[in-house]
Amino acid sequence: MNLAALDLNLLVALDALLLEANVSRAAMRIHLSQPATSHALQRLRDLIGDPLLVRVGARMELTPRAQALRGPLAHALEQVRGLFVPDDFDAARSERQFRLMMPDLAVELLMPPLMEKITQVAPNARIDVVPWRGPAIFTAEFARTIDMVISIGNAFKGFHRQLLYTDRDALAVRHGHPIGAKLGRRAAFLEARHVAIIIRGQNEDLIDGWLRGKGIERRIALVVPGYIEALHVAARTDLVAFVPRRLIGALSKQLSLMTVTPPLDPGIDEQFMFYPTRAQMDPGSIWLRKLMLETGRELERDKRRAA
Repeated sequence: MNLAALDLNLLVALDALLLEANVSRAAMRIHLSQPATSHALQRLRDLIGDPLLVRVGARMELTPRAQALRGPLAHALEQVRGLFVPDDFDAARSERQFRLMMPDLAVELLMPPLMEKITQVAPNARIDVVPWRGPAIFTAEFARTIDMVISIGNAFKGFHRQLLYTDRDALAVRHGHPIGAKLGRRAAFLEARHVAIIIRGQNEDLIDGWLRGKGIERRIALVVPGYIEALHVAARTDLVAFVPRRLIGALSKQLSLMTVTPPLDPGIDEQFMFYPTRAQMDPGSIWLRKLMLETGRELERDKRRAA
């Protein structure tokens, strides 16, 4: 049999005919006219090589071949329908493992409240976080291995993006810093020694690229690969860290840090949630994205209350 030439609508008609054993009732079941259903029956007889329905007295009966087709056909049609209807995601019972990529600052701000939500509704789900690796990683192969990415930046091919939350940059210094209160002045900012953050996949700290565009170079004394390391260094030295304000607030009490408004404002930082196009209609991905968006909105509400 040439499957490429098979009309799947014939299988729907066959299923109705096998259930009803009557052309008129089968036509009503599948919303076709009686002549169209009779034509479909004839095509099926030719295709299968069996009369399928035969007249016995005043009624039609299924042939043995038709009887044998009923169970397998119903099962096959159910499988075909399942190709187009996504399975429900049962969070309470799911043991699914989700893989997320994000920088350490996103882990610090998002994962504690997100995991609190997940623990309540999906206690057996698992979240694996991998470090940010730069835009070069965004390939079709990578999209098959990841469920979500949290990052600033432009759209990546093969991924959809949604705004998660916004932030602004500030200076983090230890309490008791000798010139901490003066760092809001341009001269003190330029005289201070800074710790820069160059995460994997980047050539420089994003702040330095922005400052260079203004014709400004700051004094970099140390380069570290993550925001958390930069804050730990700033908490124990006189180095200054130029980082997202939310992150300083989250760790200020723990690390005894204070926030200083910089003399130059790079503007609003936008943090996005990216997810692969292949997962757009996946119920599990939809569920996780909903929780992540709720977490981002909560950060925005907290910012407005603190303002």
